[in-house]
Parts: sequence; structure tokens; C-alpha cells
Amino acid sequence: MTYDYNSSRKKLILPEYGRNIQKMVNHIKTIEDRDERNKAARTVIGVMGNLNPHLRDVSDFKHKLWDHLAIIADFDLDIDSPYPWPEPESFQNKPNNVPYHQHRIAKKHYGRSIVLMIEKAVALEPGEEKEDLVKMIAYHMKKSYLTWNREAVSDEEIFADMKTLSGGVLVVNPDLKLPETREILAKNRPVNPKQKGGGKKGKHKQQYQQHQHKQ
Repeated sequence: MTYDYNSSRKKLILPEYGRNIQKMVNHIKTIEDRDERNKAARTVIGVMGNLNPHLRDVSDFKHKLWDHLAIIADFDLDIDSPYPWPEPESFQNKPNNVPYHQHRIAKKHYGRSIVLMIEKAVALEPGEEKEDLVKMIAYHMKKSYLTWNREAVSDEEIFADMKTLSGGVLVVNPDLKLPETREILAKNRPVNPKQKGGGKKGKHKQQYQQHQHKQ
């Protein structure tokens, strides 16, 4: 007894439509009457649309289905398509490369946002607004540092990194005190809903306490 495995069959051109669609298209090629071929092609297009309903969200999905029919037929099908019959070369061209901006960051653990904030602070005129922005940047730098490195980091190290990233322009007042490492880590730590009284027991406990207070 001989078994017919998919691995021994001819490879499908568009596997997402299945082998039955491929057989239908192959059969259309054998139909001699042109009107019958056109009728059969329209029937197969309807089946292909039902098999891939997500294509209905694609603009001009009917055109997409007829292009797929051409691909499945290996562009060798003499029918009257409602759309220009595609050329094989049009599907062989490689897509254009998508340009990506490669930003070189000296200290990547701070992230691109910190760099942009520093550039903004450098461009500001000396004054209260600039000082407040520098303080905010220093805090976020320490927070970002501890996100990637759980060990303690000194304020002096943060200030030195800001000076480096700003090209020596931003010099933080050494008297500035940033939040302690443990304080920042506590804020970054996920909160257990049960610890906040978010569960049913916590809710009932709050209701009981409120009732006792009213009495």
C-alpha cells in the first residue's frame, strides 16, 4: 500500500490557499472553452476570498485575489481578468530598504529620551527653567540607571555622566541631592494588589474599619 504524503507532493506556490485551490487552478488550465475557463476562475476567486476573509480589510482586496490566482497558476492562465494580468518580474523585485535612524548613544542605559532632554537643556538660556530641567534630567538619569543596574549609584556619577553627555555644558550643582537608591527602587518595584488592600479580603477589611469608625 502506497501512502500519499504532502512531503512527496509538488510544493505549493501559495500554501495559505491549500492544495485543493492549486488543483482547481490546474484544472482550469485544462478547460478548452474560454467562457467556461472564465466562469471557473471567478468561482475559484470566490472560494479564495472565503478562505482568506482577512484580505477584505486590505484595500482593493479583489485585485489582490486575482493577483494571487495568477501566482498560483504560475502566470500561465488564459482568462479575462478584470485587472491587468501581472508580470512575474513584478513579484521578483526586492522591496526597498526601510531607512532606520541609527543614533549612537554614549551611555545606552540612559536611553534616547534622556539624550534629547539634555540637548533641550543645553539649548536653553541660563535661568530657573534650565535649572529645573537639569534637576529633572538628573532624577530620570538615576532612575534609568537603576532600572538596568540594581546596584547603588552615587549622585556624583550621575552628574559626571550628564556633563559627558552634554559635551561639558551642563554642570550640576554638587549640593543637589537626588532621591536615595532604595527610594527609587521602591517606586520601581511592582506593587502586589493584596498589599494595597486590592483583594476581597482587603476590601472587606476597609469596609469593617469604616463601619467601626462610624460607631
